Amino acid sequence: MKDEQPQIDPGISTEEKIKEAARRVFTRKGYAATRTRDIAEESGYNIALINYYFRSKEKLFEIIMLANMQLFLHSVLDIVNDRETTLHRKIELLIEHYIDMLIKNPGLPVFVLNEINSDPLKLVNRLGFIEKHPDAYIIKQWKELAATGVIAPINPVHFVVNILSMTIFPFVASPLLRNRTGMTQEEFNQLMQERKKLIPMWISEMILKK
Repeated sequence: MKDEQPQIDPGISTEEKIKEAARRVFTRKGYAATRTRDIAEESGYNIALINYYFRSKEKLFEIIMLANMQLFLHSVLDIVNDRETTLHRKIELLIEHYIDMLIKNPGLPVFVLNEINSDPLKLVNRLGFIEKHPDAYIIKQWKELAATGVIAPINPVHFVVNILSMTIFPFVASPLLRNRTGMTQEEFNQLMQERKKLIPMWISEMILKK
């Protein structure tokens, strides 16, 4: 690999080019298996320049994960506060968003778990969600449907926990699942794509009043 900087689109900064290369390598190899040299080879920049901008692989990974989480959380807020979509459609959209995000960022769940275990308030502050938000519109929909008897009168926290656990846990357990079943990464991703249809069905069965 040459040490000189490659020709790049003048509209894209060196930092952004390095971050985009790092995203690709982290997604392809995972955080633990990625070396700074891998990012250097992917981006076309030398290791010294990467360390100049980001100091370390760990810092670069953290910057990418936080930026992705901020974008993702804002898109989730758009979904849960949309007054035009039904509760069931919101469930479908949330699950699609989560799975798409996690396929693109397989290292995100472990990063978040580590941050939560070390200092959950620090993570919330860094994401920019310090102020207390009122109940999302999806909660209002939930309460109205429960009041009319359409869905079971259960605490909506159970609903949130079920969505998070059914979408996120398979990605946390991905190394074990792939090792024990012999699945490739592509086969695992296809399995997760299938869950976009399955999870809303399971959630509906849980919450509809019998």
